[in-house]
Amino acid sequence: MLHLDETQIQELGVEWERTIDVIEEAVGCLRNNDFAQPLKPYLRYRDPRNRIIAMPAFVGGTIDMAGIKWIASFPGNILNGLPRAHCVVVLNDAATGEPRAIISTARISMIRTASVSGMMIRWFHKARRLSGITLGIIGFGPIGKTHLDMCLALLGSSIEKIIIYDIRPIAPAELPDRPGIKIAASWKEAYTGADLFITCTVSAERYIDERPKAGSLHLNVSLRDYRTEAYEWFRNAIIVDDWEEVCREKTDIEMMHVEKGLQKEDTRSILDVVGDNCLAGYDRDTAILFNPMGMAVFDIAIGAHYYRTGLAKNRLT
Repeated sequence: MLHLDETQIQELGVEWERTIDVIEEAVGCLRNNDFAQPLKPYLRYRDPRNRIIAMPAFVGGTIDMAGIKWIASFPGNILNGLPRAHCVVVLNDAATGEPRAIISTARISMIRTASVSGMMIRWFHKARRLSGITLGIIGFGPIGKTHLDMCLALLGSSIEKIIIYDIRPIAPAELPDRPGIKIAASWKEAYTGADLFITCTVSAERYIDERPKAGSLHLNVSLRDYRTEAYEWFRNAIIVDDWEEVCREKTDIEMMHVEKGLQKEDTRSILDVVGDNCLAGYDRDTAILFNPMGMAVFDIAIGAHYYRTGLAKNRLT
């Protein structure tokens, strides 16, 4: 049995353009129905804020791997000096079912999450060719930091301003050494005027209730930050990764469905983004809201990428 841990993933590094390519290849497998992905179950006990999620999938194409991600999210951990998320990915040979590798680090999940966001940014940038971008990020834990790293790699000098907010104090040492970065005093400061806005929180209550900047892209990574009033501003441009997955567990999408009547047919999916270039069809003044619940096929695809990269570079134990 081969194994990859946190140190080995860090040694292999992240080539964001490549990991985004892997996500797009997995989307191609979804379009070709060359995948299997049951609805993921949530294990909860005692404190309802905590959850452990099982995410099994098979991905075809050149990825050609099956497996499962088993990820725990315990928000209260951060108060005790522990990571919020713990994650193990098991990869199985698609032809025989034989276990090939175990990846034991939440880093792999963060890379998957940011790569899916990067895919959306890539297609948004193709459609609108923005420059002088103002990037707003709310929540600057590991997911927020990984998203900032991805955005800098993907957009580079196209980003003019970066405004970051977290309810906890952000130390200057946590920020990259580049001009144009500001620590905000409130979420509104990071939200108002953002061309690209990303939520990376574990917020227990929704709070975003203001009109977005015209033509902006919102990556609702944490899924429970937008009040249902925001539906009126995004109703014609709501994108999901998978409707059946995201319209549950009290996400913003489920609340908009229950309270505002949002239906599956009112949304577009990542298949429309990559296959039909739907972002190019929106008016440039339309604000777009992307809601990714997280798809197991992407975890298996990214895991397979690191497994094969690790084999090639002799980094597995």
